[in-house]
Amino acid sequence: MNQVTSLESPPSGETASELPIAEVKRLVEDEMAAVDRLILSELSSDVLLINQIGHYIVQSGGKRLRPMLLLLAARALDYTGREHITLATVIEFIHTATLLHDDVVDESSLRRGRDTVNSLWGNAASVLVGDFLYSRAFELMVGVGQMRIMAIMSKTTTAIAEGEVLQLLNCNNPATTEKNYLDVIARKTAILFSTAAQLAAVVSQQSETVEEALRHYGLHLGTAFQLIDDALDYQADPHELGKNLGDDLAEGKPTLPLIYAMEHADENGRALLRKAIENGDRDVFSDVFAVIESTDAIAYTAGRAREEAQQAIDAVSVLRESAYKQALIELARFSVDRTY
Repeated sequence: MNQVTSLESPPSGETASELPIAEVKRLVEDEMAAVDRLILSELSSDVLLINQIGHYIVQSGGKRLRPMLLLLAARALDYTGREHITLATVIEFIHTATLLHDDVVDESSLRRGRDTVNSLWGNAASVLVGDFLYSRAFELMVGVGQMRIMAIMSKTTTAIAEGEVLQLLNCNNPATTEKNYLDVIARKTAILFSTAAQLAAVVSQQSETVEEALRHYGLHLGTAFQLIDDALDYQADPHELGKNLGDDLAEGKPTLPLIYAMEHADENGRALLRKAIENGDRDVFSDVFAVIESTDAIAYTAGRAREEAQQAIDAVSVLRESAYKQALIELARFSVDRTY
């Protein structure tokens, strides 16, 4: 069984105490390029529409944090094989499939600053190509040949589907609690971060202690990431964010800023928020934002995100010092410091 013994020095004179996000990306840029090549290869189909949509998705970019997380964790664990490339591609395919389905459910028209697939090709094409990506992801997993990985990914995709349904039940419901909300994002968003980190430990044959630590790291990182996403929906630059501000409100999603504001606003403010959530009313965005600001709901949400990021950082204390461990820490910091 491989042990966590890497003491590799940071490249290019960087100290191990701090790595900027650009340096984090550079640490695994060759492997990310390999992931990109595998993505393009596995998107290939003799069905023309799949090729068209597949290439459109790839060209849309995105942060690729989930596959990057898996690659960094594998390197932090001294993994020297190539199966982490395949698993990173699997994670990205699953993530992209969920986005295609999400955009249909949410009737979204903009993602990553570009028109969504459903707005260009229609809902049917978006759903079916999402199904193709799910199927392709499981084909790739079969090639890795580890039943444990298949079991983890199967449970992950089930949890994501459950999270989607729970979110649907919470939509237009002003009585949604913080606990309900956190349960949704744990299943819908954080679990894929968690699985990415856990799979790095599985493929590198780490101990149960290390595997569990990385699973927790990913869970807290993913939660922090989503909390900041929800805060940005009320205050980011829409061009930088890559989607329309107020999308969550328009979809009737009671995210943490809204939930906290509902609990702390005066009677008039609560009435306004309740009606906005029930009706999914983007037209009252400025009024809703004023209530959110008056209750410090954004600051509360950001504070909860920082708590989650710190728990992620604490979780990787089991790893030996290396540039890759520090990169995992930097990802947690980036998740709460970002503006997009």
